[in-house]
Amino acid sequence: MSTPGLADLSDALQDYLREIYKLQADTARVKTTTLARRMGVRPPSATAMVKKLAELGLVDHQPYRGVRLTPQGERLALEVLRHHRLLELYLARTLALGLDAVHAEADRLEHALSEDLEERIDRALGSPTEDPHGDPIPDSQLRILRAQTRRLAELRPGERATVQGIPDGDGELVRYLAELGLVPGSPVELLDTEPHGGPITIRAARRAAISRQLADEIRVSG
Repeated sequence: MSTPGLADLSDALQDYLREIYKLQADTARVKTTTLARRMGVRPPSATAMVKKLAELGLVDHQPYRGVRLTPQGERLALEVLRHHRLLELYLARTLALGLDAVHAEADRLEHALSEDLEERIDRALGSPTEDPHGDPIPDSQLRILRAQTRRLAELRPGERATVQGIPDGDGELVRYLAELGLVPGSPVELLDTEPHGGPITIRAARRAAISRQLADEIRVSG
């Protein structure tokens, strides 16, 4: 069986490749239950999609151990990711679409983006390396450069840093983070941490307490 390209995959399968790629950055293999939560579906639905990707040779799926992209699956995932993140930046920079809205709009547009239009958008934006949420954009050769960052929760009380990246999938959460001033490029100070995995107190645009789980999803530098 010949290896499929993006044009051979449904929009849903492309979305699964993209999300598996993002999840496997933090783990050797992605659990199907974790993938199901990310995709907003029940575990049997996620398992069925993973099996389709495995049949196409795009993922290595081992029951009870999880899933990981094959080299070809990773290449296709990076293509989808490049489309998505270029579109996010284009919508934010050119059309002034809000940070909370660009993810959903890029989701709808990324599957219809031709390679020619992708190249034009890339040139128009000056071959950017990061999307509006601070995530790296794969270059035209699908190489990806990750900046050295830490999790916000790893700061010590009194330590200051600059926000580099925030979660992008939930528009309501992005609006909340923007209200707090937790957006890429903004300064943040960790004021206090509660013991036993309790909330942390930060100061950005204003003082606020956020969950440690959320703080783990915010990347900072400095």
